[in-house]
Amino acid sequence: MNIRNYLPADWPRLCTIHDAARVFELQAAGLPDAYLTLEQTGENEGLFDGDIVVAELDGKVQGFAAWCEGELTWLYVDPANFKQGTGRHLLRHAISANQGKLDTEVLQGNQAALTLYLSEGFKIVEESQGKLAGNEAFKASGYVLRYAAE
Repeated sequence: MNIRNYLPADWPRLCTIHDAARVFELQAAGLPDAYLTLEQTGENEGLFDGDIVVAELDGKVQGFAAWCEGELTWLYVDPANFKQGTGRHLLRHAISANQGKLDTEVLQGNQAALTLYLSEGFKIVEESQGKLAGNEAFKASGYVLRYAAE
């Protein structure tokens, strides 16, 4: 697995990955009707506000992560690669790049993501209620998670 910086040529692949994985995320959270594409939400939701990396396997982008000022804001993996270590590699890279201090949010119901974060040492620091990031017409519940190296 190769983790590298995002290149503009990666955009179509990021859209494909996000759009497929977001369906799973929203279904798990009971919000399937809140679906919007990356093309619709990426720029407005700050995808390009910080650092973006991609995970490549055999020359093909399999996932991506983005963070800004100690907050992991995006982490998506191609559903064909779920549970094969891509998300874990991206998460570990983000932790390292942020010097062991990183916050993120997970929608309630997204047990796969929550399990990954907890297994890597994140702790739930708060339950949150509010509008769904990316589609504010929907209410959502989630967890704020924090990683702090000991």
